[in-house]
Amino acid sequence: MSLYFDAVNILTEPSSGGSFKSRIYSARNLRATPPQIYALIIEASKWDRVLAEVIERADILTWERKLSPLLALLLVHDHLLSKKGIAAPATHPLRQAVERHKVRLKAEFTKARVRRGCATVEQLKAALLREKRQAHGGSHFIYPRWVRINNIRSTLDEQLRTTFSSYECVETLAELAPEDDDPKKRKLLYIDPHIPDLVAVPFGADFTSSPAYKNGEIILQDKASCFPAYLLLGDRGPQDAWEGDLVDGCAAPGNKTTHMASLLAKQRKQKKTRKQIFSMDASRVRSKTLQKMVSLAGADPTVTVLQGQDFLALDPMDSQFENVSGLLLDPSCSGSGIVGRDDVPQLTLPVSKASQPSKSQSKKRKRRVDDGDEAEEQQPKATAAASTASPSDENDIPTDAVDHERLTKLSNLQARIVEHAMKFSSATHVTYSTCSIHLIENEAVVARLLSSEVAQQRSWRLLRRDEQPEGLRKWKYRGIRRDRDAETDVESDESAVVANLSDEDLEACLRCWSGDAEGLGGFFVAGFVRDSLSHTAREAASPQDDQEDNNDEGEWEGFSD
Repeated sequence: MSLYFDAVNILTEPSSGGSFKSRIYSARNLRATPPQIYALIIEASKWDRVLAEVIERADILTWERKLSPLLALLLVHDHLLSKKGIAAPATHPLRQAVERHKVRLKAEFTKARVRRGCATVEQLKAALLREKRQAHGGSHFIYPRWVRINNIRSTLDEQLRTTFSSYECVETLAELAPEDDDPKKRKLLYIDPHIPDLVAVPFGADFTSSPAYKNGEIILQDKASCFPAYLLLGDRGPQDAWEGDLVDGCAAPGNKTTHMASLLAKQRKQKKTRKQIFSMDASRVRSKTLQKMVSLAGADPTVTVLQGQDFLALDPMDSQFENVSGLLLDPSCSGSGIVGRDDVPQLTLPVSKASQPSKSQSKKRKRRVDDGDEAEEQQPKATAAASTASPSDENDIPTDAVDHERLTKLSNLQARIVEHAMKFSSATHVTYSTCSIHLIENEAVVARLLSSEVAQQRSWRLLRRDEQPEGLRKWKYRGIRRDRDAETDVESDESAVVANLSDEDLEACLRCWSGDAEGLGGFFVAGFVRDSLSHTAREAASPQDDQEDNNDEGEWEGFSD
């Protein structure tokens, strides 16, 4: 029964930052395994609408006062839809609380299927998916399951022959959401045109039990979060493969680190692998997740994980980092771009006929103090949630309210982190990204960085659109000068923050927006490059050289291209 109590706690406790999945895998004091908890929550979220309907019509919350709406939803899901049923002894009071209503629950489930005109449970699942899409504004956009092929262990061609051998390739993302009810037609595959070795399959596809997933041959990673590593390392081949060391300064849970390692592996098929990526996270708990992901991806020969290391505490002049030429930074942000993702489920909960709970009560389980040992077992476990921003927080789960003071603090931290990266002696490339839609965390930070002292002294500028990797050059969504209006979805003339960037600089910034045909959430990324001509000249020239140049301008011809 601990599986269900752990799931309830995960869903109701305050966010400590990071993606929903990473929060589960890094949570302390769990009695069930993280994969079990994650699978239960995600599967229940696919069926929540019909489960809430069944529980309400069966009216079991009126009769079983020990069941909270959320706990009832999870238990009834496994009772009706799991092959093994509820994961608890047959004598457990809460299992019995559900199973003594099994006839009524099964009957209401059948009625719910028939009401939707579905002959099978699989057809019902497809119908519920359509209901969810319509509830989020219609079927003109979808959020597919994005799958990245890990070039350390496999190739796209190999995965097309094996894991995706039964899938039919389609030409557009829209085709991943067919309107018919035939589940067999759901085995569709879209090969992404912007990010190499990335594919999309219909929402709800599950690979967690597949050999390719378990062996680290495929990694489930949103398309937008693939932009930073690809922008940094690009389309290089064996002849011009990346030579310097790399740093992922805010790395947990590890998707971007392993993506960098995968790109390096593809570039260097004929070269001996050596330690090249320093990956770190200030949280030791999250660092353990990072190390597990690196190992699963087969990236240990390439990646050195610095556990519990705060990026801002690194000395850019340390000899250990003297060969670092590229840095990837995805620091803590507001997470305002994370919407519509299946790893942050918003569950529809049942309501008891006997008492209509308030909205807040329907989201938190109400514990009885007179249930003895049973109540003690249901108490939430202590969490180590950090309320302050940290360089290693991947993001915060978004809220409806815009906290301008917090956004300002986050943007200050973000700028500090990138400025710190620009001080590494051999650095020539830096990518900066957020999963935020707010200009203050994105273009405004970029403008602030370009005018910073370190950028001016060391000749940092933005990587122009025409210099970006081929796939990203084709990406049409670029930087904005003012925040978008929430109602009209266009740049607002009333925006309090304006990005002081040229048109060319705005073209250099890449944006993703939720709710469009691209199947992504909100995301921002920009690449900085160091003008090698200017900084080489500046560092090579001494004051005496400058004087000689001034005295003999006729002989100076500058640096050649």
